[in-house]
Amino acid sequence: MSVSGILYSKNGAKVARKLLILQLLTFVLLSAAFGFKSLTWTTSGLMGGMAAWLPNVLFTLFAMRQQGQTAVSGRVAWTFAIGEALKVLITIILMIIALGLFKAVFAPLGLAYLSVLMTQILAPAVINSYRT
Repeated sequence: MSVSGILYSKNGAKVARKLLILQLLTFVLLSAAFGFKSLTWTTSGLMGGMAAWLPNVLFTLFAMRQQGQTAVSGRVAWTFAIGEALKVLITIILMIIALGLFKAVFAPLGLAYLSVLMTQILAPAVINSYRT
């Protein structure tokens, strides 16, 4: 379950916040490890992590804002779909900026991006196992 799906659960905001912090720590620590190779690898790793993490943060804020409103039949699904579409669009824009404008190195950028995505997939299971 991703940040998107967690937000609609009972204690979603608290779990989503923990997941976002864990994702942030993942790509910051990985980028710091890339510092042993070069500063370019570090910045590329940070850009890759931000390309995955920042859209999740924006989606979380968007979803939390929508949660306070009264639920209309079908509105939750549309809110989710719009939020996911915005996440994809923002991710594409950030990747274009990182690769095109800043000439990021693809290997650390991709590894940091994938590490955030893997954290997004695996962390909810770990968080839920400690809650029960």
